[in-house]
Amino acid sequence: MNSSKAIPFVSVFFLTALVCFAQPGGAGAPAATASPANSTFTPAAPSAILQRSLDEVHQTVGAVKLDKWRRGSVRDEAGTNIDAIQRDMNGMLPALMKEADAAPGSLSKVLPLSRNIDALYDVMVHVVEAARVVAPADQVGELQQAMADLEKARVAFGDQLQQTADAQEKHISDLRTTVQTQAASLKAAATAPPAPKCPAPPTPAKKKKVAPKSTTSKPAAGTPATTPAATSTTAPPKPQ
Repeated sequence: MNSSKAIPFVSVFFLTALVCFAQPGGAGAPAATASPANSTFTPAAPSAILQRSLDEVHQTVGAVKLDKWRRGSVRDEAGTNIDAIQRDMNGMLPALMKEADAAPGSLSKVLPLSRNIDALYDVMVHVVEAARVVAPADQVGELQQAMADLEKARVAFGDQLQQTADAQEKHISDLRTTVQTQAASLKAAATAPPAPKCPAPPTPAKKKKVAPKSTTSKPAAGTPATTPAATSTTAPPKPQ
């Protein structure tokens, strides 16, 4: 594979990695097999956090004796809420718990359970408020204790959910940084280096003009200079 085709491949790999991370593991995938980026935080199974308090709520609500409550609309409303709690704990809640336990690091599996627990707690609050008005003191105390334990478990579960989201966000950020660095390196490798520049030829030096040498010889030292004889202007004597 040449380097010019490597960059699109890295982009595809990045998108695939994000999709795979957003849906970690199928049913039955253990939490301990999380990706190396999440090795510092391994979420516990939600049932380990919630199950004890849920069992307490189930038993407490099931033991409520509405016939000992004062009659009226408050008792009727409490009875409706208690029925809703029991239907959820016998139906939808166990299924959501099973899916979340199978993939505690998957937000798509854990969030539905979190919403269900929040709704269950809200209904439990209405039951306890009604009990304070029309129920015997012993039943009020049991319901309040069950609600308090559920609240503690709900907070702990919410804290773990936040930690899971933070770990996944950090993993995606680190993965994006790694891919961007690799892409930049591949792009730099794919760019041809500039051609070397040839040095400019040296400028030839200008030749200096040499003055021509004189052909007249100079007399030797100590020799008197001779001068050409002067031309006589006297006419030669006439013969007799």
